[in-house]
Amino acid sequence: MIKGIIFDLDGVITDTAQLHYNAWKKLAEELEIFFDYKFNETLKGVSRMDSLDKILIYGKKQNDYSTAEKEVLAEKKNNHYIQELNKLNSESILPGIKGVLMYLKEQNLLIALASASKNAPIILKKLELYEKFDVIIDPATLKEGKPNPEIYLNAVEVLGLQNSEVIGIEDAVVGVKAVNSANILSVGVGDKMVLKEANVVISTTKELLNCIKRIQREQL
Repeated sequence: MIKGIIFDLDGVITDTAQLHYNAWKKLAEELEIFFDYKFNETLKGVSRMDSLDKILIYGKKQNDYSTAEKEVLAEKKNNHYIQELNKLNSESILPGIKGVLMYLKEQNLLIALASASKNAPIILKKLELYEKFDVIIDPATLKEGKPNPEIYLNAVEVLGLQNSEVIGIEDAVVGVKAVNSANILSVGVGDKMVLKEANVVISTTKELLNCIKRIQREQL
């Protein structure tokens, strides 16, 4: 029986992709590295430091910065991003998500967030959803990022549930891999071909409520 739902944030609860793009592009321009939407797609679901490494490699500048200097660059990107976050409000929640959260509360299901974003609490507060979540995993406490399952295993443990009692919802390949590696039922939101490793794939968040209800019925 399903007792909890673990959500990714970006692309599932809200879409901050454009905000991330604006922030990374601003940093890349400061570093004189070409950056466009196509390359930005390769950063989907990737942690901030790993994204920075990919950008530096792409710009052939991977040997130009020390570890400490990279930390400064990552912090600079984050500052750009926090400025972008001021554009967020409750209207930025993806379609159907408010209804899903309301249903989960009515069903007394536990709700967790497993996002690689260190800004997740800020974002949830901007969206006026912070109080809806029982658990928000702090990625700073983790040793590994997705596709490693650590964040999901951590969420299950904090929720006090078994892996078989939760659903993990993701929109990126690395996220789906993390859910699957944790032996949790995975729901992918997006392209069926891209997210083919997910146990269930839906096109948009509008379909999520019916998807969860269907899984619940199947497990009765």
